[in-house]
Amino acid sequence: MFKQLKKITRALHIPSIEEREVAYLNGSVDRIDLEYRQRQIDRGLFRKGF
Repeated sequence: MFKQLKKITRALHIPSIEEREVAYLNGSVDRIDLEYRQRQIDRGLFRKGF
């Protein structure tokens, strides 16, 4: 029963801002892309309200 509850909880998990930023940085393909993505995050790409 607890396994099923854990699976459901993981499926409904909404990533935090920090998790989204790290995932975005991990998607970079080279140093230039990484630096570009870091600048975007520093400018508030993920922290702006909708």
